[in-house]
Amino acid sequence: MPRMQLVIDCHDAATLVPFWAEVLGYEPSPPPVGFETWNAWYVSVGVSEDELDLTGDGTDRLIDPTGAGPSIWFQPVPEDKTLKNRLHLDLYVGIDEAGVRLPFADRRPVVRARADRLIELGATERRVDDAPEHERYAVGLADPEGNEFCLV
Repeated sequence: MPRMQLVIDCHDAATLVPFWAEVLGYEPSPPPVGFETWNAWYVSVGVSEDELDLTGDGTDRLIDPTGAGPSIWFQPVPEDKTLKNRLHLDLYVGIDEAGVRLPFADRRPVVRARADRLIELGATERRVDDAPEHERYAVGLADPEGNEFCLV
């Protein structure tokens, strides 16, 4: 099976890295061996300093501390996001420690609480799908740059 990296276009990796680390339970990726910062590595491979965010260390990647999920790179791009994502993440937060979906009455407040926490961190609520008759509760959110994802 091929290894995979998820790439998210962005303007400000310094904002999105800590946001998505909180969303996913990921950690910032350390720079390559032999480099103290990501910016130092980027300069070593020919990226000019005027292309780098020198207000920090250039951390623009996340890793799953368990090793199970894909790494994520927040790739700087000049253009703004203008349309709805063609791909988004559904994050299953309404589950127990074994990964089993909670009953609707228990799942709904867990999903809502997680959505509220992410809104405090800069997410924007886009929609709520509240259909108890179908045992469905989901909150559609966007990250600080508008990339959509859902909590279910």
